[in-house]
Amino acid sequence: MDLIVSRNGDGWQAAYGDKRWRCAIGRSGMRPANEKVEGDGASPIGRWPIRQLFYRADRIGKPVSPFPCRAIDRLDGWCDDPAHPDYNRQVKLPFAASHEEMWMEDDVYDIVVVLGHNDDPPVAGAGSAVFLHIARPNYSPTAGCAALSREDLLSFLAAAEPSTHLRFSAS
Repeated sequence: MDLIVSRNGDGWQAAYGDKRWRCAIGRSGMRPANEKVEGDGASPIGRWPIRQLFYRADRIGKPVSPFPCRAIDRLDGWCDDPAHPDYNRQVKLPFAASHEEMWMEDDVYDIVVVLGHNDDPPVAGAGSAVFLHIARPNYSPTAGCAALSREDLLSFLAAAEPSTHLRFSAS
């Protein structure tokens, strides 16, 4: 069974079995994965495996989940430089190329679920770092990720199966 992210009226929802949760997606909506480019702000239409889970151990306990899980370190980053050999890979800071810091001051990355988008192998410029993470209180759009409330994300992770994928569905 997959977590399916789709339109719900004027907003977005994530469905897992009979559960439905409010969801945020990319500021540019959804785009076919083969049209996605770095920095476009779109969530890639398609079915993406869940690779691993990171969490802020100083803020929450280890989530119940069937996925590989580890605490985020202050020096964790994610390379988003298409010209770098570590593009769309976790990196350690300091890191000279363009990157995103995983240790954030707000709570958005207190839980980060890494999706297998453009990672096997990464194609330069086709989009990096599509995550499932915690939504801002107003469910404002993401940079291309999916986001749920902390409670809903923890509920999903506890119910998920090792074979669960996230599917961005335009229909």
